[in-house]
Amino acid sequence: MSNLLALPFKKTYHIDVKTAAANYIANDIGSHPDEFKDDVKEWQQLRDEGTGGVVHENKTQAGLLYHAQLVSILAKLPSDIHLEIPYATVFNATGHPVSLNSLVFERACVLFNLAALYSQLANSEDRSTPDGIKRATANFQFAAGALSYLKSSVLPKLVVPHDEDYPVDLTEGFIVGMELLMLSQAQECSWQLARLNQYKNSLVAKIAARTSELYGSAYEALTQASPSVKSVFPSDWLPHIQVKSLHFIAVSQFRKSLDEIESGNNYGIELARLGIAQEHVKRAFDIARRGKVSTPVLQDTQSFMEIVEKAVVRAQRDNDLIYHQDVPAASSLPQIQGTNLARTTVPPGLLRPEETLGSKRPMFYELVGWGAREAINIYKHRKEDLINSRIVGVSRELQDSADEQLRKLNLPASLEALERPIGLPPSLLRKAEEVRLENGPEKIEASLEDVEMLSGRDSAILDETLDILDTEASEDEATRKEYPINRPPSHEANSELTDKAHRYRQILTQARESDEVVRQKWYEWEEHIRQLTEDEASRPPSTTLLSLPATLDQLIPTTTHSASSSATPESKNTRRLAQVLRNRLEHLDALHRDIALLVRRAKSLAERDDAQPRVMKAAAGFEKLAELDPAMFEDILDEELAKYDRYLVDIAEYAKRVEEALSQIKSENDAFIKSRKEDPAVKERERALQQLDAAYFKYKEIGRNLDEGNKFYNDLAGILMQFREVCKAWSNQRNQELHSLTKKFQNMSVSSPDSEKPAPRSSAPTVAAELPEEPPSPRYPGNVPTRKPPLPKSSLGRLPALTSDEWEFEEMTLPPPPKKNLNKRK
Repeated sequence: MSNLLALPFKKTYHIDVKTAAANYIANDIGSHPDEFKDDVKEWQQLRDEGTGGVVHENKTQAGLLYHAQLVSILAKLPSDIHLEIPYATVFNATGHPVSLNSLVFERACVLFNLAALYSQLANSEDRSTPDGIKRATANFQFAAGALSYLKSSVLPKLVVPHDEDYPVDLTEGFIVGMELLMLSQAQECSWQLARLNQYKNSLVAKIAARTSELYGSAYEALTQASPSVKSVFPSDWLPHIQVKSLHFIAVSQFRKSLDEIESGNNYGIELARLGIAQEHVKRAFDIARRGKVSTPVLQDTQSFMEIVEKAVVRAQRDNDLIYHQDVPAASSLPQIQGTNLARTTVPPGLLRPEETLGSKRPMFYELVGWGAREAINIYKHRKEDLINSRIVGVSRELQDSADEQLRKLNLPASLEALERPIGLPPSLLRKAEEVRLENGPEKIEASLEDVEMLSGRDSAILDETLDILDTEASEDEATRKEYPINRPPSHEANSELTDKAHRYRQILTQARESDEVVRQKWYEWEEHIRQLTEDEASRPPSTTLLSLPATLDQLIPTTTHSASSSATPESKNTRRLAQVLRNRLEHLDALHRDIALLVRRAKSLAERDDAQPRVMKAAAGFEKLAELDPAMFEDILDEELAKYDRYLVDIAEYAKRVEEALSQIKSENDAFIKSRKEDPAVKERERALQQLDAAYFKYKEIGRNLDEGNKFYNDLAGILMQFREVCKAWSNQRNQELHSLTKKFQNMSVSSPDSEKPAPRSSAPTVAAELPEEPPSPRYPGNVPTRKPPLPKSSLGRLPALTSDEWEFEEMTLPPPPKKNLNKRK
């Protein structure tokens, strides 16, 4: 049995690499999985051989090869490909494993097991020969190097969703402590070789002093780590490390005492150093005995303690009888400077994975690296966002703002009422034609019926869900009358579900109120909207797009001016101001046309624009197995997006010009209104034109409201159907539990009626399901539909958090997942 420690393997289990890799390649990359079936097969084989479990020198190459291929895989695929990877915590192979959807976690555990393999190979060496000691030293140094590489190169990339789920044996405190322990044991092997080769006592003392320092650093790192780290170790590990540190302090002082005699007959100093050695070795022996460390360590300590005690007795006697030298205080003695012989040695196969692969082809070599793919996707999203929000969105805002201000100024209706005393203006003709071609009134009435039908469907789903809960409650209540069941009644157990159902009911009620507002709006404006489409069937075949049915023409009063009234200075001034105002409006229309042209040009550029060639060229410049991160391509993305800067500058300039034009229109309109005479005919015609113009905008507004309502009810239907399934599963679970309890009572009644006892109280089953995204808020039939901010997420899936103000519930807890039947690792 060895007097050194070896790091055990982290036990893993079989995982379905094939399915996860095939699904990711097909769904996220868009390639056919069969193109990479050989890579996936090799991946599975390498994992079975390279994740530890067998102590053999050849297995180090298997671990290095699997790690090198993982580097290649992570250069092509992201860490999360929806592959759940389980590893047990070290020292607890039978405990519940930690499972993460992370290839970085797999890589970290492979490195951990590689370090464990090196330590076990070192511990299995025969250290009675120089060659055995040298091999043990090298393997302990490789173990320390693998842990150092794990700490510096892999753990910073390991992302765990929740801190409490972070594997305790991969925390920095644990890894640093184990790295120092491996170095300590490599240094101890070097000390053993120095002693075997009969080096000078002064050098052996220095090597022992450094050994003690390393063991002390390892012990300090582990004892200062979190309680969860210290709790991982077997009970004898920390005492073992502490004993080793004290033991080698004693060894260094003992060897230095021999050097004092050899170098200068310093008998007093010899006795002082022997006293220090005796103090530390006694303490080491007491800790070893109380900590129940391994027998070899305890025997080493006891044997050395006896040697030191004999040396103290001999030195004390000689000094008292012969030398009579003063014994200096321990604090006055020069400190023994340690000589370090152990080095952290990272296995070359980790630093240069391409050399480990040799002639082997890196896995998924044909795939574009995920970092490059992600950078291309990021560019597409940024480009789309720039076009939609900063160009198209700004142009729409400019148009909407201008239309709103013109409506407030009653333009162009007031101007056209004066300019066209008879007939209708072209702008109104175009709007009427649009409503007529869309068959507007019938379209709105059909949408109203659709929304009402969808609302009824959602209510029916919710009613069915509540019926499920009511049925379960009735069965529970009926059974309680017959048997003394000791479990939470239904009204307590299903409180979270019923609260959520009531909230859904409130949402539906609010939505129906909104529907009614939209319906009333339609009733209010229906007549005016229908006026835009009257007598379409009576139009002659030769009617042009801008011609108008006589009926609509007759709805608009006409005005005429006598020659005398038109010749007055006031009339001439009004006509002049009207012409100026008309010019301003035409200038505004020209600005909007220019903006629309700019938007079309920007969209056309975006359709042709592709950053993939530049990104791929840059990606080819990195090392073959380099793990590409999207951040590496930021400069390229910024340069590519810069081509849209001129459009952003132009749209900003157009925004200023539109604002100036609207300000001028408002000023000219004020002067125009002031100059107009109070002509009742003009006023009446102006009101009629304005009313038809407003009817068109109300038609568009009602259409938007109904489209929003249709989407709302369809989205909510999906959520309610999944909520129904949750309630059904919960009710089935409660019914199964109820059946089990009643069966027990019946069995007890048949076997021994007098021995009936209430069944132990069982906790109410909780409900968990992967629900769809949060239901949209009930739409608001205002003039401009508004979008509410996204609601916070819940542990139930993607529904709003139950604690949010929007839902007003407490959060529901998830039940424990079913235990997995994990296959044993090969």
